[in-house]
Amino acid sequence: MPGWIPYRTTLKRRAQALRRDPTPAEKKLWFEFLRDLPQKFTRQKPLGCYVADFYCSSERLVIELDGDSHFNDAAERYDQRRTAALQYTGLRVIRFTNLEVLEGFEGVCAAISAALVRKP
Repeated sequence: MPGWIPYRTTLKRRAQALRRDPTPAEKKLWFEFLRDLPQKFTRQKPLGCYVADFYCSSERLVIELDGDSHFNDAAERYDQRRTAALQYTGLRVIRFTNLEVLEGFEGVCAAISAALVRKP
């Protein structure tokens, strides 16, 4: 399985903009947990046709945080297609809502830690 995943170069600017303006849930997860892990995570990583919220290349793990805009039929179908496309490239994808991160932070961290221990 390749370590590098090709991506649309037009996504670079979008990813940079997303890194500059993270949501409160993204800030919390990054600054209070992910950035200090021994496994290296990157924020807003272009992968294929998408920008993943967080990505750990050594574990091939994508973490997605879903805000209010994700909770309608069209957005849910898009998220399902996106997850399937990322999984097709051999990535593992786990999703949390912004509310889970903000109100159930310990549980989110425990789920991520468990995913890092579990190997596909």
